[in-house]
Formats: sequence, structure tokens, C-alpha cells
Amino acid sequence: MGDLAVGARSERDEPEERPESPAAVSDDVRGEDPSSSDSNDNSSGDSAGRKKPRSFWKELPLLIGIALVLALLIKTFLVQAFSIPSDSMQNTLQRGDRVLVDKLTPWFGSEPERGEVVVFHDPGGWLETTEAPDPNVVQKFLSFIGLMPSAEEKDLIKRVIAVGGDTVECKKNGPVKVNGKVLDEKSYIFPGDTPCNDEPFGPLKVPDGRIWVMGDHRQNSLDSRYHQELPGHGTVANDEVVGRAVVVAWPVNRWAALSVPATFDQQGLNAAGVAMTAAPGALGLAGAVPLVLWRRRRLTGGRTAG
Repeated sequence: MGDLAVGARSERDEPEERPESPAAVSDDVRGEDPSSSDSNDNSSGDSAGRKKPRSFWKELPLLIGIALVLALLIKTFLVQAFSIPSDSMQNTLQRGDRVLVDKLTPWFGSEPERGEVVVFHDPGGWLETTEAPDPNVVQKFLSFIGLMPSAEEKDLIKRVIAVGGDTVECKKNGPVKVNGKVLDEKSYIFPGDTPCNDEPFGPLKVPDGRIWVMGDHRQNSLDSRYHQELPGHGTVANDEVVGRAVVVAWPVNRWAALSVPATFDQQGLNAAGVAMTAAPGALGLAGAVPLVLWRRRRLTGGRTAG
């Protein structure tokens, strides 16, 4: 038993094998020294923090979707392309030209002004005999997002000659007059055309909120003059106007801004219209003043006599 006791003591006296620290075990497993562990931890953290970029093909549908939404918003609220289908606006516009139409300013209350080239919806009865081409699926889609002029909508393009409140007229062999002022149309009317010999008109007053429009190729334009028997008497409601054509965008060799001719800025054109509109009020005031003075004199005289 003594030997057994000695043997037992000898086992306790020998140094015990203690488990190594977790850090040491970890270092042994990696086969690296502790000094390199910090750099490895940082690199692994950085790689975990950075996401692997998605492939181009996964991003492509998202990019296409965003582009289509933006194109649709631009078409609806900012700019839309329209194709010129006829010769009625020569030489300003040629058949097949593509124009860009400003659709933004009407959202802020802007109304058509004299001299502007505008696109407007058919007021009713202007394009009854015109057959719209049957577009294919691709054309319909491109038209929907505004990348191609619409082939189904019945729209027209003309120049605004007079606006609401204006009096406009054109006698045979004579010029167009707005509020009594003669328009000098040489800069935009088709060479060889007369202002209105094919269809003289007026004088007539344009109702408020409407416009009187004419094509630049007068002898080849079924404009306001030819629709006076319809509701509106040839005028177009401002609400029917899509927007102002601001530039010829295609073909490239015909690029040009569609500015307002100088004759519409002539002095007195607006003043004449204002004067004519204010005339009834001025006459009424002129008649009322003597009546008021007579009445006051009578009342004053009556008090004095009393």
C-alpha cells in the first residue's frame, strides 16, 4: 500500500498538462504568429463590408425600367415629338419633319400667343376625311413612351394668328389684320401665296380662351377659315392645344428653332386689342360722369333752397 501511495503522490507531483489558451490554439491551427492576426482580421472585415457588385446583365432590366419611366414622364409633362404629315406649314415645316413640342409651360398656366406654331387636337370635324395609318406594335410602344410621334392621335399643327379678345380679318387681295394692325407675313408665308385670296374672312372676334390658327402655306391649308360652320366658328379652344412647337429636331440638316416672327411684336398690336376691349367701358364711364354731376348739382341746389 505504501508503494501505491508513493505512486499516487508521484503522479500528483508531476506537472499537469493544461489546455492552451484559445488564442494560442487558434494561432496554432492557422499556423501563423499572433502578430499577423490583426491584419488578417481587418482584411476579412473589409471584404465582408464591401458588397460584390451585381453583374451588368442583372442591372440591365432595372436601367431599362428607369429609362422607360423617365421617357414616359418627359413625354407627358415636358417634351413630345410630332411628325409633320402634310404641306400646310411650308416652307416653315416640310412633310416628314420631326418637331419637339413644349408641354411643360402649359402646366404653369401658359397660354398660346400670337405667332407661335402650336400642335392641337382635332377640335372635331377638321380631320374627318383623314385616315390615320395603322401602326405596328413597336411603333405603338415607341409612341406611348414619346420616342416616336403618335400615328393614331388626330393632331394638327398651325400658326396662331389671333388669341381670345382679338379681332381678325382678311379681305381679298388684302393683308391679314389683327386688331386693325397689318401683319407683315413675308418671312413665313409660302412664296407665291396670298394671305387669304382662296378664303377671305372677317372681321370676327375670337372668343376668350380660344385661338384663330392658319397654315403658312395658305393656299394648301384647311385652317380656321375653312371650319367656321363648326362649333367654335373655326377657333380652337386653348385646352385642345398640346403645346408649342419649339424646334425642328429631324432631319439634322433642317434643325432650326421655331421663333415668333417680328410682326407679332409690333408696337400697338396688344394695345389696340386692349383699347377695343375697353371701349364699351370707356363709353359707359363717359356717359355716367355727366349724369352723376347733374344729380349732385340738383341735390346741392335742393338743400340750399331749403
